[in-house]
Amino acid sequence: MLRVQEGDTVEVTLTNDKSSLHDHNIDLHAVTGPGGGAVLTNVTPGETKTFKFKALNPGLFIYHCAMPNVSTHNSHGQYGLIMVDPKDPALSLSKVDKEFYITQGELYTEGHLGKKGLVPFDSDALLDGMPNYVVFNGKIEGTPRLHAKVGDRIRMYVGNGGVNLVSSFHVIGEIFDEVYPDAAIGEGSAIFKNVQTANVSPGGASIVEFSLDVPGKYLLVDHALARMNKGAWAVLEVSGPENPDIFGKVEMH
Repeated sequence: MLRVQEGDTVEVTLTNDKSSLHDHNIDLHAVTGPGGGAVLTNVTPGETKTFKFKALNPGLFIYHCAMPNVSTHNSHGQYGLIMVDPKDPALSLSKVDKEFYITQGELYTEGHLGKKGLVPFDSDALLDGMPNYVVFNGKIEGTPRLHAKVGDRIRMYVGNGGVNLVSSFHVIGEIFDEVYPDAAIGEGSAIFKNVQTANVSPGGASIVEFSLDVPGKYLLVDHALARMNKGAWAVLEVSGPENPDIFGKVEMH
């Protein structure tokens, strides 16, 4: 995740490793200019190019490779997030205890779900929008990757690298106190309150915030729930004292 401030002049250098088989570039949705920087960063294997841009708009934005075939490059995981923090302190996001970076993506592979080893890319599945895997941050969860404590205020920067599916981002057992829809920040931008699920479009993002009152394991999911079977889940593991006033077992007599 890249992070800059509104008004910053940013230099981006892209190197295409000499072992690469393909040309690449980078399109940052935070950039004002042709191709979002892609037209200035076309790099052949072994080549390096640098361009600069001024961050004019605050918000959370996707960046990705935009070299044809764009959808093929993106479905190999060539995407990420860039956060442009507001310059005006009055518009800045409030302080939180923990921030997490979550980007949903799709993998299109030949063979059955769970096949081991190197697997070929399935271009027909890409065109049909039928990924074998839908994952957070590039892989299926093994052990929990996110950890926090009771009492923590949490902010999640949520992106969708796509390339086909709209994400219905949800944390099971939590309600988002605040959601910045489409990750828009700044004067006049909406803030939604008490939201259960945030929609995140391909090539888009959202910012969600909530506080932790009860310990336990909380599942992050795309609430198009069949996608959980394809890997669209992760765990936020929360430690700390129980809070029976909010959540607890009732003994039967």
